Amino acid sequence: MSVRRHLLDPALRDLSPRHLELYWRYQVVRTGVDFGAALCFVVGSIFFFFASTDLVATWLFLIGSILFAIKPTIDMVRSLHLRRLPEDGGQADQSRSGRRHREAAAA
Repeated sequence: MSVRRHLLDPALRDLSPRHLELYWRYQVVRTGVDFGAALCFVVGSIFFFFASTDLVATWLFLIGSILFAIKPTIDMVRSLHLRRLPEDGGQADQSRSGRRHREAAAA
């Protein structure tokens, strides 16, 4: 029985090994974006203490905000990527194509 994945479904218990691998790769990227945004906000906050670095602080806040806006985009792309994968992680497609090649060679 094939289970239709819902967009942005956080359930990981029924994912194939290939689905889990992709899920965690996207999670690493998302975590990197989180750290980048946090770093921009912390450094920007420090720069706001000095009048000479106000402009840099403002840019860091803008960059941090853009990084935070990228996070839901990463989630959506990850979800769409996982939905495109076959339920078995592509293993059935590989075995079917291998069987077709063997049958063609035997004929």
